[in-house]
Amino acid sequence: MPVDYSGTWDIVSNVNFEGYMVALGIDFATRKIASMLKPQKVIKQDGDCFIIKTFTTFKNYESSFKIGEEVKEVTKGMDNRSCQTVVNWKDDKLVCVQKGEKKNRGWTHWIHGDELHLELTCEDQVCKQVYKRTL
Repeated sequence: MPVDYSGTWDIVSNVNFEGYMVALGIDFATRKIASMLKPQKVIKQDGDCFIIKTFTTFKNYESSFKIGEEVKEVTKGMDNRSCQTVVNWKDDKLVCVQKGEKKNRGWTHWIHGDELHLELTCEDQVCKQVYKRTL
């Protein structure tokens, strides 16, 4: 049985977020604001169905998906692009592939102890974030 991702998670580290945002084509002013934010993720998992809410003082974003089902997604929280998104299990990791304008785009979530790890990729950039469980 895959790991349970449900919970509230607060960011504790954010490496190469600037490079990731540049690869997405996000404008300078938005990148400067976003780099100062401390996001909180609230994840609700029911089997293979997920709702991931990301809260900041600037923008909030919600993503819902079922493992293995491809959906059209508009990345409103980041660069407002449409892409075809599918999330699958790879062992206990959630692996998302986003096909659209940008190459090599997606993310991977995994849990290690009381930490939620998120690796975001776009083109040749990788952003590594770590969150701590708060609830």
